[in-house]
Amino acid sequence: MDPYGQDNQTNENGHNSEEKEGKKGTSKSTLFFTALAAAVIGGLLVLLLTPALIQSGILPEQYFAGRGPAFTDENGPEKSVKVNVNTDITEAVEKVRPAVVGVVNLKKTDDPFSQKIVPQGTGSGIIFRKEDGKALVVTNHHVIAGAAEVGVVISNRSDGKPVRAKVLGSDQPTDLAVLEIPAKYAKAVAPFGNSNNIKAGEPAVAIGNPLGLEFSQSVTAGVISSPHRNIQVSETMSMDVIQTDAAINPGNSGGALVNVAGQVIGINSLKIAEQGVEGLGFAIPANDAKPIINDLIQYGEVRRPYLGIGLRDLEAVPQEAWKSELNLPDNVTDGIVVLDVQPGTGAFKAGLRKLDVIVALDGKRMRNSSELRSYLWKNKKAGDDMEVTFYRNGKKMTKTVTLTKEP
Repeated sequence: MDPYGQDNQTNENGHNSEEKEGKKGTSKSTLFFTALAAAVIGGLLVLLLTPALIQSGILPEQYFAGRGPAFTDENGPEKSVKVNVNTDITEAVEKVRPAVVGVVNLKKTDDPFSQKIVPQGTGSGIIFRKEDGKALVVTNHHVIAGAAEVGVVISNRSDGKPVRAKVLGSDQPTDLAVLEIPAKYAKAVAPFGNSNNIKAGEPAVAIGNPLGLEFSQSVTAGVISSPHRNIQVSETMSMDVIQTDAAINPGNSGGALVNVAGQVIGINSLKIAEQGVEGLGFAIPANDAKPIINDLIQYGEVRRPYLGIGLRDLEAVPQEAWKSELNLPDNVTDGIVVLDVQPGTGAFKAGLRKLDVIVALDGKRMRNSSELRSYLWKNKKAGDDMEVTFYRNGKKMTKTVTLTKEP
């Protein structure tokens, strides 16, 4: 055997392997270029034949235009629908919203060398009357309290500047105030409705300026939670209010609470703002506000009849004192305790005394001081006589009091 015979065989085998690999590569290249040519020719044929296929109806035109089929769902193809969004609420808002304004409380700066007037707070107001070249705006007393000047911001005024307002009158107990501006700035007037007719569950809309003028004439909707709610606003004062879950925020004070007829049924006044509390807003009923507003316009103050006594609700007195100090019968569980009697007043002249417990006025049961004030302010005037029924040392008595003007 040739000592190099094995090496010669190896070279021969290697040469054969390379030939086989070359043939395989050539075959793959040929297949690729054949497929590519077929794809190009096929695409050209489709492009050339598409117009004829569309014309014959075989192929839909939307494919040729580069559009896929319209989006479809279970209800069929997509459609353009015009929705009529006019509802009782939108119509009520359109009616009242233009009459809702911003109210700016302006004060002098603390700088003794400057007379500059700067805003110290904002709220809302309602234009409710327009006559004789003047427009009247109702708002809350607390919105304008302590103001050096008051401005009214009208939404349709092009420059956005406040209109200087004259304060006709303001009343702290009812938290109401009336302003006057030139009639030319008032483009709409809001009508007042009958707040005695509202019911729990009926729709209610609040319109005002929450958190300032940036969100002017904001609209929130809800329901009347309670037509009549008595809430304590101080140690000696409570208010009869409408409760609603329509969102009322700081700045909404003085704005409108509106029914679906587009009538103002309340003047937004306050809310309970505590952690975890939602939907507790309150408004002064329109029927309670009307006589107050009229007095403020006519007299600049509310001319109330005056009984002349200091009051505390019986329920605020410790029950052990009901027997030991007041000597009340067991069937007397509510009323108003007389804390003091002012000399020279009708109560003093009629003989009312400290620790008498009032239970009725003119025969109408009185459960607390709020009911007493409400009856007095709504039904009586200075100079009227009123029967006061009370318990003294366990004995029921009635005396006639002649009411005087509130000092």
